[in-house]
Amino acid sequence: MEIEPAEEVKEPPRIHRLDEPVVNRIAAGEVIQRPVSAVKELVENSLDASSTSISVLVKDGGLKLIQVSDDGHGIRYEDLPILCERHTTSKLSKYEDLQSIKSMGFRGEALASMTYVGHVTVTTITRGQLHGYRVSYRDGVMENEPKACAAVKGTQIVIENLFYNMIARRKTLQNSADDYTKIVDLLSRFAIHHIDVSFSCRKHGAARADVHSVATPSRLNAIRSVYGLLVAQNLIKIEASDHDPSSSVFEMDGFISNSNYVAKKTTMVLFINDRLVECTALKRALEVVYVATLPKASKPFIYMSITLPPEHVDVNVHPTKREVSLLNQEVIVEKMQSVVESVLRNSNESRTFQEQTVEATPSVPSVTNNDLHLSPSPSGSKSQRVPVNKIVRTDSSDPAGRMHAYLYKNPQKYLGRDSSLTTVRSSVRQRRNLKETADLTSIQELINDIDSKCHSDLLDIVRQSTYVGMADDVFALLQHNTHLYLANVVNLRAGVKKASVETHSKIQLLGIFCSKELMYQQVLRRFAHFNAIQLSEPAPLQELIMLALKEEDLDLESNENDELKKKIAEMNTQLLKQKSEMLEEYFCIFIDSDGNLSRLPILLDQYTPDMDRVPEFVLCLGNDLPLGEISLYVQGSANGVAWPIIQRVRLMGRPCEQIKSLIVAFIFS
Repeated sequence: MEIEPAEEVKEPPRIHRLDEPVVNRIAAGEVIQRPVSAVKELVENSLDASSTSISVLVKDGGLKLIQVSDDGHGIRYEDLPILCERHTTSKLSKYEDLQSIKSMGFRGEALASMTYVGHVTVTTITRGQLHGYRVSYRDGVMENEPKACAAVKGTQIVIENLFYNMIARRKTLQNSADDYTKIVDLLSRFAIHHIDVSFSCRKHGAARADVHSVATPSRLNAIRSVYGLLVAQNLIKIEASDHDPSSSVFEMDGFISNSNYVAKKTTMVLFINDRLVECTALKRALEVVYVATLPKASKPFIYMSITLPPEHVDVNVHPTKREVSLLNQEVIVEKMQSVVESVLRNSNESRTFQEQTVEATPSVPSVTNNDLHLSPSPSGSKSQRVPVNKIVRTDSSDPAGRMHAYLYKNPQKYLGRDSSLTTVRSSVRQRRNLKETADLTSIQELINDIDSKCHSDLLDIVRQSTYVGMADDVFALLQHNTHLYLANVVNLRAGVKKASVETHSKIQLLGIFCSKELMYQQVLRRFAHFNAIQLSEPAPLQELIMLALKEEDLDLESNENDELKKKIAEMNTQLLKQKSEMLEEYFCIFIDSDGNLSRLPILLDQYTPDMDRVPEFVLCLGNDLPLGEISLYVQGSANGVAWPIIQRVRLMGRPCEQIKSLIVAFIFS
């Protein structure tokens, strides 16, 4: 009998200390999990720096490029050498400071982690410096000495090639659209909470920002700007507080959706002590309340800002600071649930049901479900199909095209020359974002009036033409077939002037005066949904109007004229102050109670109006502002807003591309 040799006894593996670069890279993977994690850390740093404007630029979902710029207090030159080292921070100095921490950053790990998984470049300038400094970082240390450079107030941090040294992580993040959506959602949440800060977020190379908010005193206006009118008009203000030390101490305010709100996914924006966090227990508790209130399969919109004593919040429980631990969390969640339930119960007494009227067709035969079960054809190989215009739509989930058979269509023989144009313009307008369309009847009437007066032949020529280039700062060249057209995009006359200056077999000169008409139509189509330009300092209305009056050819040496101008300025100032609420709501023109102008509307994206014309703008606005019915008010205000902003256009940057964008916007507006 053979004896098997005993198995070798394996010694336990030795424990050894990991190299510091390995430790740092592992830690970086915990803090910076996705591109949106890096954006969140950088935006929070900007907020801690008392920034009033934060812009984010992203390429390939953040893997190729993340650029965050702010106008905060900047970084000291002396601090640049240790800026990206681990556990270096200006937010706290000892552990006990966590009990009263108010800043969003505190561990000093975010920037260090970014340098271990990407290439980081920092450009910064502090108040009083003549120039800024730019420096690159790799693995927590500077690659070279800071170099002097031109810079604007604040800090710009650029991260390139994120996760370049983590192949597995990079492969799991190939869906750049999904990552960019997460970044847009993040900036949207920050924008509706920090209403005193303007935010913007756009893709690299994109002309328009996907998030663009301006500082506003109203949180509801911020929600309307970011999430749209349909969300804002279905929100309920909610407030709660408890000051019982034995149970819980908190203050809460926010907005929750009412029973008319319909969405497929819950949107919950939660800030605790101004920190964007998640609380699964609170989210589930509130969803339970909504189950009995909302229509089937619909989810709520919830924004809450909760303020707790700093010592009742443990912020150091998650690597990305996404979650926090609360003292007496169960009690707080229960009280929040009770408050929301009470508010919804009171608001549920009135619900709004949208009704759409469809014009009836003459004698459409009704087809029941039994009629659909037709006998097979004699051959047995083909089944008879019911025509789409004979099918009765019994389910709202049926394709929308099924309803088209029931809509009454005007015969072509009754269509006039302008009807086809109206149809084309309507189809273009349907592609617009719903939140950019005002539902005021008078606005729609003015837009319909514009559509009905369009010159269809000329519109076809312009739409089918090719942009050639700029002849000078005023005229652009367009080619249509064998004709060359000269478009005047600066003169301010609505309509078309066919003035043949020179006759040639292949060249015809056509002046299209579209700038003022473009601005007027932009005012109507963006009614109540403008972005805004914030003035650096509020401007007194009365002084602006006096400046505009003095620019006119009045006798400045006459005391009588001076008194007259002063009286006109006072009257217009009072009128604009009386209409300030409506001007702010409809045109994003903010006038405070002292009669100071601090905000102007943006009529066309990427178009910079001439700020020297602001006095004339205020004067025209006051003169064109009627006191009568709303339709006259809208038309007069639109004229007042459109006229001076376009006057004496200053072409900034590359005039050819700007004029091209003006023409394209006018054609498809």
